[in-house]
Amino acid sequence: MDDPLADGELRRGVFPGSFNPLTVAHLEVARLARERHRLDEVHFVVSRVALDKPTPPGPPLEERIALIAADIAAHDWLAVHTTDAQLIVDIADGYDVVIMGADKWEQVNDERYYTDAAARDAAVAALPETVVATRDGAAAPADLALATPPELRSVSSTAARDGDRDQMAPVARERWA
Repeated sequence: MDDPLADGELRRGVFPGSFNPLTVAHLEVARLARERHRLDEVHFVVSRVALDKPTPPGPPLEERIALIAADIAAHDWLAVHTTDAQLIVDIADGYDVVIMGADKWEQVNDERYYTDAAARDAAVAALPETVVATRDGAAAPADLALATPPELRSVSSTAARDGDRDQMAPVARERWA
């Protein structure tokens, strides 16, 4: 197999989510995926209307995007984008690698988001190389698992919003309203 980096081709990973707020675990998962899967860029991609979360708690989308941008500013390999797409299988289109937590892997495989099981199976089969970060309480398939440090496996945006600000990325921790 040819080395895609030998030809100057960028390898891009996409990490879809609401990042409400961005956490220290999100940053570490992006770093680990970049390192282990030889990615040149990782894009945090936020749906304008998140699946199952039409009105998420916390700051408005524009403020959330600004906080993410500030938290990743020191890393030239990270970027943040928004999309109208809601399904990870749609957001991942055109990327080399899709990165997600084990909880999102369960969502990707949930038939209720598709017309039927065959449509789900076709969508999952069309995913690019897939990386599933290990998390407490959600299983990651062994062949897709990205082992995360044990101390980060229980980090969640929900817990951060509920008051555990130490779980937030640094700028979010300072500015979260």
